[in-house]
Amino acid sequence: MEFAIVLPMVPDVIDFTAVRRVLVTKLRHHGDVLLASPVFAALKAHAPHLEVDALVYRETVPMLANHPAIANLFSIDREWKRQGMVAQLRNESRLLGALRERQYDLLVHLTEHPRGAWLRRVLGIRYAVAPGHHDPSVLWRSSFTHFYALPRGTRRHTVELNLDSLRRIGVHPEDHAKRLVLVPGAAADARIDEVMQTHGLARGSFIQLHPGSRWLFKCWPAGRVAELIDRLAQEGECIVLTGAPDPREQAMIETILGCVSAAVVNLAGGLSLSELAALTGRAKAFVGVDSAPMHIAAAMGTPAVALFGPSGEVEWGPWMAVHRIVASDVHPCRPCGNDGCGGSKVSDCLNTLPVSRVHAALREMVPRG
Repeated sequence: MEFAIVLPMVPDVIDFTAVRRVLVTKLRHHGDVLLASPVFAALKAHAPHLEVDALVYRETVPMLANHPAIANLFSIDREWKRQGMVAQLRNESRLLGALRERQYDLLVHLTEHPRGAWLRRVLGIRYAVAPGHHDPSVLWRSSFTHFYALPRGTRRHTVELNLDSLRRIGVHPEDHAKRLVLVPGAAADARIDEVMQTHGLARGSFIQLHPGSRWLFKCWPAGRVAELIDRLAQEGECIVLTGAPDPREQAMIETILGCVSAAVVNLAGGLSLSELAALTGRAKAFVGVDSAPMHIAAAMGTPAVALFGPSGEVEWGPWMAVHRIVASDVHPCRPCGNDGCGGSKVSDCLNTLPVSRVHAALREMVPRG
């Protein structure tokens, strides 16, 4: 009996000796952009000669602003669309001209945003990798040279999914290149030094609570946040409240402050994203929900207690950092991915989480005293 010898297929990996400049695009929200930060580090570790640029939305620029592996950081302002057709075309043309001058050899497109398809065509980039659409259009299929697989019925952390774009083209990052990278910068560090001095805070002496999210269905009830604050204060902990300047988050903060009896340092709405990161890096621990500040805590190496409801901790949990997840064990429907039960903007799986579980998770991670 004769046996055929089957040789392993050689994947169509990219020869990085022929690649000089790379454009990585991540057109999503703040947390999504921060979770893409390891892609830049991994590319630079694999081929140190590369010049790696980023393209993100303007409001998310602070997530990558001081990343040591990024050569140039370009942005798209969502306000361009509201400035009229002429102004929008002028701004888009200016951006396109700046990108064309860079003469990219590789495009790493980390979302299913259609802009990636026409960028590859207009800029004439030799190689381009993008997520494989579950239902791709002809334009999408013909616009990229490589596609990385999206999960089908399996759960995978978003960081690993981002890094799959590199694995597809022959880059297999080591663990040290998978960590989140966030550098607040000298100005943010100086401002937070002043803020801490004003409020008598020392590094590692306070617990940061960030109860809000742009998605209110991800939030824990204000009354329970207040109860946790009072319990921690009775144990001698100093509590610092942070939050976005968004009116809905500010209203939540005011409700919390109206319920607590303990003294709290309220910095909600008064910090930039970079300053928030600098503050978080000085905290003893972070307590919050699935949101960009939770990912900031992971990036800054601050132990985090993360409350999860409709979203999944497997995909979105604190990455490569000390943390505890608190989620309902009586709602088998989670994570459902819905904006509240039945689309109601209210998540029962979060609303029923007891204060005792959140407190216990924090004390397991950061003992009293």
